[in-house]
Amino acid sequence: MSAAGITVATPLRHPARGRRAVVFAYHNVGVRCLKVLLAGGVDVALVVTHEDSANENIWFESVVSLCRSEGIAYTTPADAKSAELLARVRAAQPELMFSFYYRHMLPAELLAVAPAYNMHGSLLPEFRGRAPVNWAVLHGADVTGATLHEMTVKPDAGAIVAQMEVPILPDDSAFEVFGKVTVAAEQALWRVLPTLLAGTAPRLPNDLTRGGYFGGRTPEDGRIDWQLPAQQVYNLHRAVAPPYPGAFTDVAGVRYVIERARLGKDTCEQISNVAALSLPPGLAVVDNCIFGVCGDGRMLTISALSADGAAVSAQQLHSRLAASASGQ
Repeated sequence: MSAAGITVATPLRHPARGRRAVVFAYHNVGVRCLKVLLAGGVDVALVVTHEDSANENIWFESVVSLCRSEGIAYTTPADAKSAELLARVRAAQPELMFSFYYRHMLPAELLAVAPAYNMHGSLLPEFRGRAPVNWAVLHGADVTGATLHEMTVKPDAGAIVAQMEVPILPDDSAFEVFGKVTVAAEQALWRVLPTLLAGTAPRLPNDLTRGGYFGGRTPEDGRIDWQLPAQQVYNLHRAVAPPYPGAFTDVAGVRYVIERARLGKDTCEQISNVAALSLPPGLAVVDNCIFGVCGDGRMLTISALSADGAAVSAQQLHSRLAASASGQ
């Protein structure tokens, strides 16, 4: 049944065995961490989540589906600051609150209801704020992870309760790293949950003089500046590669999105390294291979390129680039 944005699934679970909690959750991290709480005997009285956006590529798991299968009451309010949501959370009488990749900031009134903990997708204090995995890849970090920390009005500023790190390999995309961070979040929560429920969890300093805050990202942030060194262009590609919107470049009114690329010594690049020295920055076709020529003379080998959602072959791109150069 549903009313005023509140949906209550038919109860399926046994009576609660543990402390009572309200959980704000979305995305894969929300699903996995919610499962950890259930496995740990936490009485999840209410889940606050989001309606999926029709304008977004939904490639991740559904918190709503999990709530329905587990018989957990859930709500999808448009405004986390609404009086209705505050009343609903207070009525649940939680002893603890958790936020697992919930997309809205929780106001002070909500945080005052019960001790609250947030799972953040980086090794705090590094990469505080939005899209931490994408920013870590973009900046060429070789390690990241997940951090459970106390929630305060200031985002990602509370004391650290648990951390788990994962490597970022040189060719990892943000999607691949996010999968690792999801597992790290699950492990970090699982390990600390008994002491958290007992009130004896550690509280480690979160040194805000280190790291920094990063904002959200939009598809436009994937625009490639071919004058940059190849490593920076490659990091951008890795940071926004599908299922994210992708790194792109516009040529003669056509937007080309790099689906897959490498910065390495594969066969095509070995053939064409010298040729890059005489090619202008941007897309190029050499020996029937697609390249992205960068400002330092190095090239990305592009194995999958698309335009308007359709794959573009090396032959097609060669013809289009030639026509553009001749002014046709």
